[in-house]
Amino acid sequence: MPELRERAVAVVTGGAGGIGSCICRKLADAGMRVVVGYHRSAEGAQQLARSLAGEGHSARPAPVTDSAALAALAAGIAQDYGRCDALVNCAGTTRFVPHSDLDALDDDLIDLILATNVRGAFAAVRALRPMLEKSTLPGGGVVINVSSIAGAIAMGSNVMYCASKAALDNMTKSLARALAPRIRVVSVAPALVDTEFVKSLDQAWHDEQAARTPLGRLATPDEVATTVSAVITVLTFTTGCIFAVDGGRTLA
Repeated sequence: MPELRERAVAVVTGGAGGIGSCICRKLADAGMRVVVGYHRSAEGAQQLARSLAGEGHSARPAPVTDSAALAALAAGIAQDYGRCDALVNCAGTTRFVPHSDLDALDDDLIDLILATNVRGAFAAVRALRPMLEKSTLPGGGVVINVSSIAGAIAMGSNVMYCASKAALDNMTKSLARALAPRIRVVSVAPALVDTEFVKSLDQAWHDEQAARTPLGRLATPDEVATTVSAVITVLTFTTGCIFAVDGGRTLA
């Protein structure tokens, strides 16, 4: 298994973000070659790729709302690596809008959220499917959609963000059925994650969110990354399910 993982290639969209960068590090530590996919954060993605453990990592443009760019990404990976074993759809977007303020949730924001969080994940799978189907990892190729418990509890940064994560989880199940047995598809759904961005927000709000969680704190990026790594490397008979990394928040 360790030798196989050393040859394996994982693509992480949104790889330079707070959660994505931790996922990239965790997969590199597991012996995989990591493609750090980015949209606007080229410099950060390149620095991250250079800092990862092991060799063979790279940073590449992966704007998930641009299907032609994703096709180019897939072609480049096929040429340079000859394989793709895991795709982690971590690219996402949102903006805080009170759920009751329907006018503030304008059409442009709605379209951006759905295009990035739902269509973008599908487009990435579509582009990389031919290589994922050929993966020799135990259990086959793997797609992991980084979702949110907002899709289950309908509480989050705005109404459409919650809807987008519900759609992503539903798509996980549909794709798991459609792409079996060669590709497994799983959602990893954290509650609020204690990234540097979240740490910078109002402390009283931060503490309130932690208090609402039965385990008394927020999820860490490392805990999300560990779950992603486990799905790829250990949980090889798992597909079509949603793993909550929420400290019991869905119980509250």
